[in-house]
Parts: sequence; structure tokens; C-alpha cells
Amino acid sequence: MTGLLHTIPVPGAVLVVEAQGEGAPPLVLIHGFGDDRHIWDRLSAALSQRRQVVRYDLRGFGDSVEHGNAPFRHSRDLLSILDTLGIPQCDLLGASMGGSVALSFALDFPARVRRLILISPGIVGWEWSPAWNDRWALITEAARKGEMASAHDLWWNHPLFETTRANPAAGECLRRSISRYSGRHWVADNEQPSLPDLDRLPALAVPTLLLTGSCDLPDFRLIADLIAGAAPDVSRFDVEGAGHLLHLERPQEVIIRIAEFLA
Repeated sequence: MTGLLHTIPVPGAVLVVEAQGEGAPPLVLIHGFGDDRHIWDRLSAALSQRRQVVRYDLRGFGDSVEHGNAPFRHSRDLLSILDTLGIPQCDLLGASMGGSVALSFALDFPARVRRLILISPGIVGWEWSPAWNDRWALITEAARKGEMASAHDLWWNHPLFETTRANPAAGECLRRSISRYSGRHWVADNEQPSLPDLDRLPALAVPTLLLTGSCDLPDFRLIADLIAGAAPDVSRFDVEGAGHLLHLERPQEVIIRIAEFLA
């Protein structure tokens, strides 16, 4: 299913946005690192039957083109999308890095978010573990040497995706997504540094659904524990045997949880 496409210029980039279905408030979907808006194909097709679903490619991912070296923040890009499309308030769903963008946006602009859904979220300003940093360094080193196929392969084989690779349908979807990724952010990332959102969690006023997998990596398990413990209105569901990409590994369960939360 293909929706209506919009191209939205922002400082240093042009963002590609896709809207499907009708019904307010819209549900906005934000993909994770190395993905693009197509990672949401199955969820968007199901959820857009009852409401408008808006998904977009973060700058430098998918069809959203970044030009030059202008500093930016993903949350400001999202604000530009909502303003351009005339959306005063939305429900917001982000996975992995997209979860960190969604959380940061909800903290920055709480009046623009009715309900927040986080799937295995990261968090802005997180101090990653040595194990994570060591693997990340191998990927960025390969990309900066121009060995992008090697960088893609290292990302595909990352322990983060062990349970996704074990699921044929989920693994194929992830593999296609990684193959489309330009690798730009492994070479240079112009996102502005920000203070840790961890310190702002008690101020999260938006009702939040937190979906996590019991087999996710320790960094993401700890982030989820901290969000659940510090934010005042969080409902958490931990899926036994699932890993990082719940929306690929357990799509039907995720769709049901989201629909119930937004009803």
C-alpha cells in the first residue's frame, strides 16, 4: 500500500513523508537507525484502516536527502513536518533510535503529542557500554574506509539483531532495509549534541506505552528500565523470547497492543 507522498524542505535536508488513511489524531511512525519508512509497511497497512498514519524517512535515510553539513536535531525536523502538514497534535510511535527521537520530541513539545509509544527505545545522550562502542567502532571504521558492503554486513550480523535474523520473514525485511541504507551517518553525523534526556524523564507528561523484548541487549534493557522507573505514566509490556525489533518479530502482537493503547 502506497500513501500520499510529501517532500518537506528543512534546513540542510529535504524530508520525504508518506500519509495513509484518515482519522485524527494522526499516528506518526519513526524508524530506527539504518532503516527507512518502509520498515513500517505491515503496521501502517493495518493501523491506517482506522486512522491516518504518517511515516517519514529521517534525514539521510531512505529518500530523505541531506545536503551540506548543517547542524540539526531530529525533533526539530519532526516539528517542521507536523507544522507543514497542519497537524496540531499526534500520537507518536518510535522504535530504537526512532524511539529516542519520539521521546525527545515529547519532552520538547508535550502539547503536540497525545500518546507516546516506544519500541525498544534508545535515549538521547546515552553513555553506551564498552561492548556496544567496540562493535560500533568496527562498523564506522569500515564505512570511513569506503568499505560500505563490509559495514552493512557488520551491522546485519550485530548481536542486536540475533532474534530478528532467526525469524525468516523479519530477517528478510531487515536485510532489505540495511541494503538500502547509504551509510552516511557512519561516516559523518551532523546531529547537534544534546544534554541527556535521562534527566528529563520525570517531566514526561504524555501517557506512554513501552514495548520491549526480553532478549534485547543490556543497553536497551537498561534504558527501558530507567524510562519505566522514572517517567510518571508508563505502561510496559515485556515480550518473552523477543529481541530488539518487536515490530518485525511480533508484528501482530505489536499491532494489537498499539490499537488497544490508542483506543
